[in-house]
Amino acid sequence: MLIEMDELTARAQAWLRLDKDPETRSEMESLLADKDFTELRSRLGTRMTFGTAGLRAKMGSGSSRMNSLTVIQASQGLAEWLIHHHPNAMAAGIVIGHDARHNSQKFAELAGAAFGAKGMKVWWYEHIVHTPLIPFAVVQLGAVAGVMITASHNPAQDNGYKVYGSNGCQINTPADVEIAASILGNLEPMSWGSVDMHPTKQPILTAMKTKYYDTINQVVGFQDAPDDVPRFVYTPMHGVGLGFMREALTKIGMIGSMTIVAEQAFPDPDFPTVNFPNPEEKGALDIAITTANKDDICLILANDPDADRLAVAERVGGTWHQFTGDQVGVLIAYYCFQRLEFAEEDEDFMLTTAVSSQMLSCIAAEEGFAVSETLTGFKWLGNRTLELRKENKRVHFAYEEALGYMLPDVVLDKDGIAAAITFLHAVSSWGSPYAMMQQLYQRYGYFETMNTYWKSSEVGVTQQVFDGIRTLGSPAPMAVGNRLVLRWRDLTVGYDSATENHVPELPVSSDSQMITCWLNETSNDQGVRFTIRASGTEPKIKSQSPK
Repeated sequence: MLIEMDELTARAQAWLRLDKDPETRSEMESLLADKDFTELRSRLGTRMTFGTAGLRAKMGSGSSRMNSLTVIQASQGLAEWLIHHHPNAMAAGIVIGHDARHNSQKFAELAGAAFGAKGMKVWWYEHIVHTPLIPFAVVQLGAVAGVMITASHNPAQDNGYKVYGSNGCQINTPADVEIAASILGNLEPMSWGSVDMHPTKQPILTAMKTKYYDTINQVVGFQDAPDDVPRFVYTPMHGVGLGFMREALTKIGMIGSMTIVAEQAFPDPDFPTVNFPNPEEKGALDIAITTANKDDICLILANDPDADRLAVAERVGGTWHQFTGDQVGVLIAYYCFQRLEFAEEDEDFMLTTAVSSQMLSCIAAEEGFAVSETLTGFKWLGNRTLELRKENKRVHFAYEEALGYMLPDVVLDKDGIAAAITFLHAVSSWGSPYAMMQQLYQRYGYFETMNTYWKSSEVGVTQQVFDGIRTLGSPAPMAVGNRLVLRWRDLTVGYDSATENHVPELPVSSDSQMITCWLNETSNDQGVRFTIRASGTEPKIKSQSPK
């Protein structure tokens, strides 16, 4: 039901009573003056959903957008929840950092002021950081939470508010629901000041970077560079990665192997040389490839703008091959396995997700270590790591196909810098990563992944798509195309045809859309598994078909 014009006007006036940011006040005042009720409905008809990824949306005025007021409100609600759940929250404090997007520094400062106004200590990154430094500092400092202002690889007009718990993992259910409720109870701003006004602010950048680089070196296992480090081209995709990559490489003597993509070297919140600042997107590595061809370099490494993801490409026989996330994940996993003195099936684990390739599981079955599968996202991979540690198991590596790789002894989240250093050590040992991938295929079998997506700008449209899929059969269709359905798992409604009671083993969430289907084999393959799901961070419906 559409909101009436009188109600929209009242909401706009209520917004203006609270908002002290001149830019967003002006936006709202103009919409009111123009009686643009379509846009007012878009801005004020809903509120950004606070989920396990925190907040992420287009910037602008209104409750459905990222702006100064919604950041203050989120911070006040989160602070109250933390104080209620952690008796030591005020003294233990919260870690806050930001990337180089438009408004990121301002949002971080307002968040810090809001936490300070609630009496909490603020562990403060004084300059731009890559996202993994937030959970790293949470664990190192014993903080009760961390907040990173970033929208990762989203378009330039977006920003976000990412939250980590006291365990260094992204928050998970039911904390997200409880925090969302707390935000609604803290909509009246207590402070519009700067974080500098609060004596509890403690700068941490230099100390945390030093510990971070030392930890990477300890985990990767080398204090010095390998003998044969390949030359490579690096792009931070107009983001924050270059400084961190440069320092990490300098620490271990690899800096001489890196050639930087000059056009994308330094932070630029407009991302002018790419349509989307996501190394997965077609064309994102074009300038890096041009740089590599000019300098006769065969390897490219790329981070996304907040440097928590890693993309890899290699020139093979005159043609550039961009590795999938599954291929990079399997290569790093195999390198981690090679470095084990021995593996025990019930003790040594690697983790992956329900939409990633089955290749890692096949390697594990032959080589004697274990693989545990989770739902998509590092909130699941990180928390599963902690569960296994409580059982005295060793978790060496985790990955998901969306270019995310986690070295859990560094940080319990994806980390594009730590992954890059590990990958460079691996190829220094092997030579060509493409050739190594072919060797793994020959030994363990060939696995193909086919991923695509469709843009879905509205939640209602996404819901209609999945409702339509569920009408194909009750409780599941018998066939998809010319193939028989062997198994059907719907983690939204809580159905799995393969379990005894038809209850899925993986967690069920009615708030997220995810259906996985297994189809019969043919003379050309050994069967297909595909998942269709709604992205948790972007307006997309994704289809992922790992084999």
